[in-house]
This record gives sequence, structure tokens and C-alpha cells, in this order.
Amino acid sequence: MTISQTIYDFTTLAIASGGWMEMDRIYLHNRIAALIGEDSLSDMQEQKPSQPSLELLDALIAKARENQLITENQAEVEMLEAQLMDFLTPPPSVVNAFFAQHYSKSPKEATDYFFELSKANDYIKTRAIAKNIIFPVETEYGEIEITINLSKPEKDPKQIAAERTAAKVDYPKCMLCMENEGYKGRLNYPARTNHRIIRMNLDGESWGFQYSPYAYYNEHSIILSEEHRPMKISRETFARLLKIIEVLPHYFVGSNADLPIVGGSILSHDHYQAGRHEFPMAKAEIEQEFSLTNFPTVQAGIVKWPMSVIRLQGKNQAELVEAATEIYEKWQNYSDESVEVSAFSADGTPHHTVTPIARRKKDLFELDLVLRDNNVSEEHPDGIFHPHKEVQHIKKENIGLIEVMGLAVLPPRLEKELIEVERYLLDEENELAAYHKDWADQLKQANSVNKENVKQVVQEAVGKVFAQVLSDAGVFKRTADGKQAFGRFIETL
Repeated sequence: MTISQTIYDFTTLAIASGGWMEMDRIYLHNRIAALIGEDSLSDMQEQKPSQPSLELLDALIAKARENQLITENQAEVEMLEAQLMDFLTPPPSVVNAFFAQHYSKSPKEATDYFFELSKANDYIKTRAIAKNIIFPVETEYGEIEITINLSKPEKDPKQIAAERTAAKVDYPKCMLCMENEGYKGRLNYPARTNHRIIRMNLDGESWGFQYSPYAYYNEHSIILSEEHRPMKISRETFARLLKIIEVLPHYFVGSNADLPIVGGSILSHDHYQAGRHEFPMAKAEIEQEFSLTNFPTVQAGIVKWPMSVIRLQGKNQAELVEAATEIYEKWQNYSDESVEVSAFSADGTPHHTVTPIARRKKDLFELDLVLRDNNVSEEHPDGIFHPHKEVQHIKKENIGLIEVMGLAVLPPRLEKELIEVERYLLDEENELAAYHKDWADQLKQANSVNKENVKQVVQEAVGKVFAQVLSDAGVFKRTADGKQAFGRFIETL
């Protein structure tokens, strides 16, 4: 296919996206040609595009390289990709209008429209996400999900060097601010020209709804405050979460905790994560019901899960908000030194918060409160309720919202390291990392390994390690003493 025909077909997709009209075709041809360094266009035939948008994009990028408009620098490539894909993306006002039009028919139809647009315009990096290694593992808590994250491209040395000399800019303030919408990007900041945000009014406040470029689960989305302010769990948090699942009843929504060690990777901007995915924790059953003295219509129980989870259910959102707030405030001030649970340091530093998750269960609103504690000790300097040293060869990073719910997001190093573990178990030549050796020796002793089952043995073992990671993060352990301690806290409610 000639480059002229590629531009023609790409323009046809741009017009079909709803942001342009046939009258704009010549204008679009010239804009696209200029971005890739083409001076003239010819031999274009009117036809239905025979290639999807991503394949046409690849051809345009290849021509831009050939014409020396860009180098191999990944940041340069991504900025041009986003600029080109912006033509396939209607302006924010139009996207919001289309979303509202679809929403009038059903919330699902609205998110389907926005999700498909965000994939077609390459804002959601579908090809990169497809590189992730994903497998389920059965545990005593049901099936948990393991992901080895390979989606984000590694920076080459030239780009790292270029970033060091790049000018320091404080705009946008962070990657979750609304001013990212349409931002070109720079060597040390991601391209966002093709980025769009759906505006949401949550009880009088302006919020935005967008998808995550590097999704970890189906329709992984982010709901962010228009105001750049730190994350803070409060009564308003619970009210917003329940409001969001009223607006998007087919989605779950949750918030990372608001303290270091137990919080997410971005605590500087108030935001939540949502999506159309049923996580393992959502499937976990209630193993002990209890009553809330001040809220007789709210159903409450302890969830059978390695972390310490209280589940609330009810039809009345306002009562759920008040019940959650009371539990949260009591937890903030609750200590039980017999199980190393301390609400405050000697200097008054607070250590208790929750990771809240909301979802719909038919006509009920459901709210899970995962109790979190970010204390450290001499034995556990990374965190008493953080992955302990013996499991850090698999996972040493913070346990945030996604992991809490039973989806492990593991580092890319494990892709190659687990292959070396398999070779070690098969007594083949290997380059086993020293920090995996004790674990690998235990696997060798406990299993009869051969070429047919070695991958399954290793994957199941990774799943067990992740279950232990979650157990380490649980404030009340699933031992007799831990369950009694959890019961003492429940009695205060």
C-alpha cells in the first residue's frame, strides 16, 4: 500500500470516529502528511480501510522515521503516535456528548463506547498489555490472579540520558491531573494528545473518568478529582464510592489507602480505580456475620480472606456511609499490642487507615473495608504488615488496591527469573538468582518435577507466595490468636 493510500485510509477512520466530516478530508490529509514529512499525495482510491488503525499507525510512523522526522527515541515515537491518533479521537466536548447520548440508553452502552474509542485510538496500549503474563492459581481462598507486568516499555540508555538533560517542567502537576488531556508530552513525560476524560459531578464536585493506558484488568479505569489534592480517606470517600456505583452499576470502584507503605503509588492526587472485573476478593464468602449496634439494617461480616476485611451490605447508601465512617474512625484509634497493632506512634503519628471497595450486588450496595496498618519494627523495617523478607524475592512492593483484591502485579524481572527456577528444578544448566535458591530448594524437595509439569509447579508456588504476601499484609492473622484479636475489634462496633 502506498503512503498516500495509508493516509487516505487513516483519514477515513478519523472521519468515522465522529470528530470530523467528509468536508475535512483534504485538511486531514495535509495535517497528517506534514506530521510524517510527506510533501505530496497521489494515487489515493476511495475504499473501505483494509487495515485496522494500529497497523495504519505503524506505517505512518515508519514513514516518519524514513523521512527523519523522528529518531528511534521511544518518547519521540510515542509523542508522534499520540498526535496522529488524536485525529481518530473527537474533541473532549464531543466525546462527552457522545458518552451522555449513550448513557441515556444505558450506563454500559456509554462505557462500551468510551472503552472502544480508547482502544482504537491507542490510548489504551492493547499491544503492550498483551505482553503481560497472566495465570490463575487455586488457593484456600479461591482462585487468585497472577500478572507479571511486561506492558510498560523499558527505556533505552539514550532516552535515560536525554531525560537527565531535559528541562524541568511542573506542568501538568502530576499524571492524574486534568491538564494531561491533549498534552503533547516531552522526553521525560508521557504523551497524552489522544487522551480524553469524561466529566462527572459527584455530589457537587467536579471529577473525571478515564481509562488506564496500561490496564491490569478489564476496563481498568481511573476516577480523579479535578482539584490536585492529596488522597484522603473520609466519610466523603465512602459517599463518592457508592455514588460512582450508582452512576456505573456494572463497575466496581475502590480507593487506595492514604498512608505510605500501605498506600498506592500516587498519593499526591485524590483518585479511585474502577472497572468491569470481578476480583477474587469479591467472590470470597462471609465467614462470620456480626451486628452493628447503631445500624441494624446494615448487614456486616468478616470475609474469608488473608487480609482483614469487613464487608457491609445494604440498600440505603446514607446508612452504609455512616456505618463505614464509624468503623473507619474506630479503627483509626484502635490498638491491640498483643498482635502488634498500634494506632499511633509515641509522637502522635497515625498508622491506621482502610482500603475501601464498593460494588453492586443486585439491589444491594456492598462496601468492603480492608483494615490497614503501616507501622514498622526492627524485625520488619519495610512494614510489619507489608510483604516480609522471605517473600520479597517474588513481591516486595506496596500492596495496593489491586493486590488487596487478589490480583498480583509482579515485577517484569520474574519473566526470566522463573524460567531459571524451572531449569534449576529440572537439573538443567541455569542462572538461578541467589534470592530464589531457598525457595527453589523447597520446591525441589516437595515436588516430583518433570518437563511436563515444571511450569505448573512454579506457577502454583508463585500463587502460594502471593497468598502469603496478602497474609503478611493482614493486620489480624488467620490464626486462633489473630481471629480472637479481630473479634475484640468487632466487639467495639
